Amino acid sequence: MIGQAGRSDSAALALLALQLWNNNTFDELKREFERLSESEDAACFLLYAGEKPAGFAQCQLRRDYVEGTETSPVGYLEGIFVLEAYRHKGYAKELLSACESWAKGKHCTEFASDCELENADSLDFHLAVGFEEANRIICFRKNI
Repeated sequence: MIGQAGRSDSAALALLALQLWNNNTFDELKREFERLSESEDAACFLLYAGEKPAGFAQCQLRRDYVEGTETSPVGYLEGIFVLEAYRHKGYAKELLSACESWAKGKHCTEFASDCELENADSLDFHLAVGFEEANRIICFRKNI
């Protein structure tokens, strides 16, 4: 079962998100999901296997320029993760579909995402669920 997450789901989301974004702490992620749960411009969806959270997707509206798009706002997949035992069963595609439906409800006509250049699994997923590659970039930074 997939449902839209609320503030009370922030801890479950954070536990799953730690496996995707392991540069963060549980507390940081929990606070971020609490904040997102109060935003009209963001949504998180949880996949449950019985009573157990088994995956999530986070999406939001982006009003700044999004590579390859022509409209604003654009629905944007910020992150998606399914526990290994539940992969290859179509759950990630269902989570994505929930995000896309949410974005359509916000009057978006385009939906976008990104992944790291070396993340072949993410690239394969995006292509398999109908995304088309818009651009490849390498970003730079330095301390000044």
